[in-house]
Amino acid sequence: MDYLSIIKQPIAKDLDDFIGLFSQSLSHDNGMLGSALSHIRQRGGKRMRPMLMLLMAKNYGVVSDVTQHAAVGLELLHTASLVHDDVVDESNERRGQSSVNASYNNKVAVLVGDYILSTALLHVSYTANQRIIEYLAELGRTLAAGEILQLSNIQNQVISEEVYYQVIQQKTAALFEACAAIGAMSAGATESQMEEAKLFGHHLGIMFQIRDDIFDYFDSKEIGKPTGNDMAEGKLTLPVIYALRHTDLESMQTLAKKVKAGTINKDEIAVLVDFTKQQGGIEYAELKMLEFSNLCKQYISDHVKEKAISASLTAYVDYVAKRNY
Repeated sequence: MDYLSIIKQPIAKDLDDFIGLFSQSLSHDNGMLGSALSHIRQRGGKRMRPMLMLLMAKNYGVVSDVTQHAAVGLELLHTASLVHDDVVDESNERRGQSSVNASYNNKVAVLVGDYILSTALLHVSYTANQRIIEYLAELGRTLAAGEILQLSNIQNQVISEEVYYQVIQQKTAALFEACAAIGAMSAGATESQMEEAKLFGHHLGIMFQIRDDIFDYFDSKEIGKPTGNDMAEGKLTLPVIYALRHTDLESMQTLAKKVKAGTINKDEIAVLVDFTKQQGGIEYAELKMLEFSNLCKQYISDHVKEKAISASLTAYVDYVAKRNY
């Protein structure tokens, strides 16, 4: 099924307008800055976050200039955070393309990230909506806190689902929450409607991150990172957390500690990945995704009246759960 076509159907014109505005925001005449911004623009992406904002605005009213500038601001904020994250993680790739820090250097990447962040603030100011401005500013703080929590969690010897979800809530879940809530807010939704939209985005964001984490247990050129990359960076995600919780094998617990200590090698990662699959870690993570998918679909059933928007959001939820990259 072509989920993306179904998702885009009610917002095709609005999405085109967003892409034009977003591309314009990532343009500059200066040589190195212009080149770096062009490099980032080429990533493209599927525009999942802006599409969610546009759909939520349309569900509660209409897509306006306020919606568009808020969407550009949020996507630029996210883009800036990714540029900075690649520096922090010493990552050479992003979506199969060389990262800014790899193509230039860390100094350029940090400054380009700062430039994009400032451009995000500019577009948010164009909304002239104090609540949206405050929400996006708070989102920036939350995302940064989430990154710091993830870094500190690497040193934490406790391996639990609770800690795993704490990190997600301040990263991917917060991002999707903001998309849904601000989209609704830009269309004049009531306080209760905004809270309902926010919870929908929260569940969607957790699904999105779990699916991303599952990818790390399989080889894929589309994903742009090797199998076990999360473990190589000291991260234990939901599938392996489940597997470790359901075994008394001291050898696997030792490997998990080596992940946390940053001393694990590729062969040991391969052993831990195979162990996770054998213990049903992937199936467990998929079951958790299904639980959050059902919550998302209950929201659609209860709060989305227009058939085209309902079909689009349902396809969105299914795509997040079933995507291959």
